[in-house]
Amino acid sequence: MIVSGAIHIFGDNVDTDVIIPARHCITDDVGYLALHCMEDIAEGFYESCNSGDIIVAGKNFGCGSSREAAVLALTGCGIKCVIADSFARLFYRNAVNNGLLVIEAGGLRDHVKDSERLTVDTAALTITVENGFMTAYRNNESSVVEEIISAGGLMKYYLGQYEK
Repeated sequence: MIVSGAIHIFGDNVDTDVIIPARHCITDDVGYLALHCMEDIAEGFYESCNSGDIIVAGKNFGCGSSREAAVLALTGCGIKCVIADSFARLFYRNAVNNGLLVIEAGGLRDHVKDSERLTVDTAALTITVENGFMTAYRNNESSVVEEIISAGGLMKYYLGQYEK
């Protein structure tokens, strides 16, 4: 799988209440959630996103509550991948279950700028930035995780396996 898009940079400990504030967790309408994604730390985030964009963040991305709405808000903005130094485990599993590619690759923030284009090649396990920086990352998951993400999430993967 190849994912390519503009970069949005965030720091350490971006918690689920920042990704989608609790006051907006009143619906599962992805469009509504997307409108309010990151609004408390990045005004205009929704308007700055395009389909295929990528978040590059620091340590412990998605910490806090286990709210699945955080992943839905990001995907509603068009975010296709989050690359971080590390993830909160519940966020990581929610991301996979909802078809959002998540990659642990420490130190990437030091080599990128907002709005630069970045490409992830999951077959080659590489991340390439338009500025010429390239790095390899380690895949700690089974091939089934990529199949789940490619299918668009766990339920779509499951249904696809049994509706053949």
